[in-house]
Amino acid sequence: MPHAKVGQDAGGPTRLERDSLGEMAVPARACYGIHTMRALENFPISSVPIGVITDLIRAFAIVKRAAASANRDLELIDPAKATAIIRACEEIEAGQWHDQFVVDVIQGGAGTSTNMNFNEVIANRGLELLGRPRGEYQALHPIDDVNASQSTNDTYPTAVKVGLCFAIERLLAAMADLRASFEKKAFEFREILKIGRTQLQDAVPMTLGQEFTTYAIMLGEDEERLREAMALITEVNLGATAIGTGINTDPDYAPLACRYLAQYAKVPVKPAANFVEATQDTGAFVQLSGVLKRIACKLSKTCNDLRLLSSGPQAGLNEIMLPSRAAGSSIMPGKVNPIIPEVVNQVAFEVIGNDMTVTMASEAGQLQLNAFEPIMAYSLFKSITHLQAACRTLAHNCVDGIRANVELLEKRVNLSAGLATALNPYIGYEAASEVAKDAIKLGRPVAELVLERGLISAAQLREILQPEVLTRPTRIRRMPKT
Repeated sequence: MPHAKVGQDAGGPTRLERDSLGEMAVPARACYGIHTMRALENFPISSVPIGVITDLIRAFAIVKRAAASANRDLELIDPAKATAIIRACEEIEAGQWHDQFVVDVIQGGAGTSTNMNFNEVIANRGLELLGRPRGEYQALHPIDDVNASQSTNDTYPTAVKVGLCFAIERLLAAMADLRASFEKKAFEFREILKIGRTQLQDAVPMTLGQEFTTYAIMLGEDEERLREAMALITEVNLGATAIGTGINTDPDYAPLACRYLAQYAKVPVKPAANFVEATQDTGAFVQLSGVLKRIACKLSKTCNDLRLLSSGPQAGLNEIMLPSRAAGSSIMPGKVNPIIPEVVNQVAFEVIGNDMTVTMASEAGQLQLNAFEPIMAYSLFKSITHLQAACRTLAHNCVDGIRANVELLEKRVNLSAGLATALNPYIGYEAASEVAKDAIKLGRPVAELVLERGLISAAQLREILQPEVLTRPTRIRRMPKT
């Protein structure tokens, strides 16, 4: 491309750039070029530019840096050009120029516009580092130099996978933080008896600590599933170029570029066993999305529990008190709502919807390429980012401040017909059933009725109704009636 012509339009100075479709004026101040400008015209979809997904931008810069390093070592591009490319990529990794990544996150072309946006920004910044003006592509070309040995079809999915690894690490940290909050509450509530519930009906006794331990364990299990899904996306197809055959690359390029990528990203990426398969297969994205949906479902269930357990306070369960975070009503004085669990519920609904988007986009792939990776990437980054924020706010703005309504819990345990279940091994199912029915009908404690009917002695009853007997497996010692 010849030296860009400088012009002027209503928005300020421009330079004229040319591609295979013709010419277009590009703002002189822009690091991007004509291919990015066409994307801005073609994809006015979400008004969300790729530059806001900082993990993707950082990862793409690392991919381009790794490619330039391999091309330099293999003497495929001039060393001075490679140095300029690498320096420009390092600046982007450090957080500079992100405002120049302006194409919409939702785009046709399987990510080509994103790749071209990168090629142009790196080329124009590299030109400046070489002491040349932006647009003077004969000195450093976006495609011939920055995109050497590459295609969108290997750089884009590779960058998405590396960026997702960055995002997943932060989600794992947020989940561990939330798990620690539940573990702390479980320890605090370890001796507080309450009545468990199945199908919203009174069941048998448990401790509030056991209830909160469950939430911590569920999070820990999902952390493991997320690590497993992350391991799947460390397999990349960098060096595959268009369809996986590696056309236009040196035989040594792919392994060398992948080694540089692992070194720069500090992510244990490895080349796929078969690049043709890897270029068209998006199964790892589906797997990851499914795990994110699993996390969302279980978090939402936990938040449903917290809202239900704290309902009332006067006409609900009111077994726990959530911290007050905001006025709950513009008309009802003193009302406080469970707004933190509610926002986490909504994040969960979004993640579940995103999973359907990823599923449909993956299924829509055809032959040697899936053209719909941009919407998969956008959905996955949103899910991970929002789940991370949800875990943080749930931990620090809700769980850490939960208090137990100890007096009410104790009263309900004493009055609960569910205590009769603990007596089954000692007085038999039929006698226990009669006691339970009468306790409900008369509104009297089970223990009182058992003693009144002489079914068991007071000493025996005290031994049976200890928390450690009621809430965990215990060796049954048959007791004679008195």
